[in-house]
Amino acid sequence: MDRVPVLKIGDVLLVSIQVDMDDHTALTLQDDLTERIVATGASGVIIDITALDIVDSFIGRMLSTIASVSRVLDAETVVVGMRPAVAITLVELGLSLNGVRTALNVERGLALLDLSRPARAATLIGDDTDDEVEPVSAVLTSAETLAR
Repeated sequence: MDRVPVLKIGDVLLVSIQVDMDDHTALTLQDDLTERIVATGASGVIIDITALDIVDSFIGRMLSTIASVSRVLDAETVVVGMRPAVAITLVELGLSLNGVRTALNVERGLALLDLSRPARAATLIGDDTDDEVEPVSAVLTSAETLAR
C-alpha cells in the first residue's frame, strides 16, 4: 500500500502526491492529513497534484472533503499543480471543488496562504507589529538556500 508523505514546513503541511491515487490511498491520505493538522496545529495545507495525470470523481470529492475538514480544523487548503486536462475533467464531471483554493505551483500556493492570514499579510506589507512572524515562503527560501 502506498502512503503519501505529509511534510511540515513552518506552519504549513505540504502533500506532494507522487503515487497513483486509488480510493484506498486517497482515504488513507485524508485520515493521515487530518491527524497531522491536529498534531502540528498547522494553519495551512498545500496539496501538490502535479504528478497526477488523471483525477476521477472520487479523488475530486476527496480533495474537496480535505479542504472542508481542514477549514473546520482552522487550516486553509490550496491545491497546486493542476494540469489543464485535470481541470477540464473536473469541470466535465461537474465537480466545482467548492472551498478549494488553487494555485499554479507550490511557490504561489505558499504566497496565497501567506496573504490569507492577517498576521502574515501585515508582515508582508510592512507592518512591524509582530516582528517574529515570518512568511512561510521566506522560511522555504531560507531552507532552500541552506540546502545548497
